[in-house]
Amino acid sequence: MSESMILAVFLTLAGGFQDAYSYNCRGKVFANAQTGNIVLLGQNLAQGAWGKAVHYLMPLLAFVAGVYVTEWVHHIYKEYQKIHWRQIVLAVETVLLIIVGLLPHSMDVAANVLMSFACAMQVNSFRKFKGIPCATTMCIGNMRSATEMLCKYHITKDKVLKKKSIHYYLVILVFAAGAAAGAMFSLYIGLRAIWIAAVLLLIGFVLMFIREELEADR
Repeated sequence: MSESMILAVFLTLAGGFQDAYSYNCRGKVFANAQTGNIVLLGQNLAQGAWGKAVHYLMPLLAFVAGVYVTEWVHHIYKEYQKIHWRQIVLAVETVLLIIVGLLPHSMDVAANVLMSFACAMQVNSFRKFKGIPCATTMCIGNMRSATEMLCKYHITKDKVLKKKSIHYYLVILVFAAGAAAGAMFSLYIGLRAIWIAAVLLLIGFVLMFIREELEADR
């Protein structure tokens, strides 16, 4: 289930939602797109805007920390039988996003740190769906892979490549839908809108249990 397309849909919706939310509600910082944060960090450093630079540095450091912690979770719980280590990641992510929704605007930096940490945990834990390497929190790699597969299909006429290309483009479309929903709900609900992303992650958490039960019944 950790590599199923249905799980990919929920995680990707949450990924797009978080990016739109962090940009619209938390000081125009991208929770997931760290490349944008690096560009804005460099720009502010060049302009001598040290305070604003820190605003973008903190999510970057949180992202690094999230990847590091996830590797430890994998190492410690990879043989654990009662719950999959990726479910632990989703549970932690859900709790972090719930906390984010409780933080006022005066704590936007802290909110962005928590979201970047959660994003890093997700992107480091869920890297492949249907046997295809894929990201649920950003699109640039998926766009490159989708177009590469499409071109190779046109060259070789291999229908497997066409199917893989469609999967990538589907994930990109779902991410865009999540971002659109994130922008809309951020406008109408405000800071609490991030709880919708938390619900999407919680659904993914439950889906993994359902699949395990189905396998056990066979």
